[in-house]
Amino acid sequence: MWQKYLIGLVAAGSTAGALAQAPLTVAWREKPPYYYFDENKVAKGFMLERAKQVFAAAGVPAVFVNEPQKRIWAQFSHGTPNYCSISWYRLPEREAVAQYSVPVHADLPHAVLAVPAVAARIRAHQNLQALLSDKSLTLAVIDGVSYGPELDALIGTSKNRIMRRTVETSAMFRMVAFGRADYLFVDREDWNYLRLKFPELQSLVLIDFADMPPGLKRYVVCSRDVPAETMERLNRAILARSDTPRR
Repeated sequence: MWQKYLIGLVAAGSTAGALAQAPLTVAWREKPPYYYFDENKVAKGFMLERAKQVFAAAGVPAVFVNEPQKRIWAQFSHGTPNYCSISWYRLPEREAVAQYSVPVHADLPHAVLAVPAVAARIRAHQNLQALLSDKSLTLAVIDGVSYGPELDALIGTSKNRIMRRTVETSAMFRMVAFGRADYLFVDREDWNYLRLKFPELQSLVLIDFADMPPGLKRYVVCSRDVPAETMERLNRAILARSDTPRR
């Protein structure tokens, strides 16, 4: 009996060791200019390149794959082993299923992107609370995406009509440009990239609000089975970079 038990321990140890040594699967979603496929189907993006450099500097083997956001978080929820993803906000529901690195990037504050016909009405609101209390406006929201805890909470109690769609960022921008909604909250990196790529977006108006929450930090997230030593190597590689936000 004890011999079978010993064999089982050795086999389990071998399996765990092989899993720890296997390359990590590192998933990224389509979100230009952070990470995207260009017209030649080549994976590009400043955050994708940064992540590849971090894993290489940490000496952590990794295979980078493109997956939709909902699938990525389903993988974490289901306990997929040896699995990581790049550049996510820190949210309680996500911390429950994944472990986080130190911050790898800090966003600029969001802005409001509006159709010209309602720009004056939007600017007439003194703050975000007033804007989100306006029942005459339609706010476009990408389903399954977090705008950060503060904005998510404000959107959740908004009196605006909400047009919620499961689409890529570029598709939602274009829907607003075509008049399907009055405005949306925009990541400035997204806007600076997409307004040059899609001429039809040039008519949209960028509006700042003084009480907009500060830009959030983004992190590398990994499944719970990824060893602490691996996470520490990733953290050291991130902190060694000049473009890393200070905690």
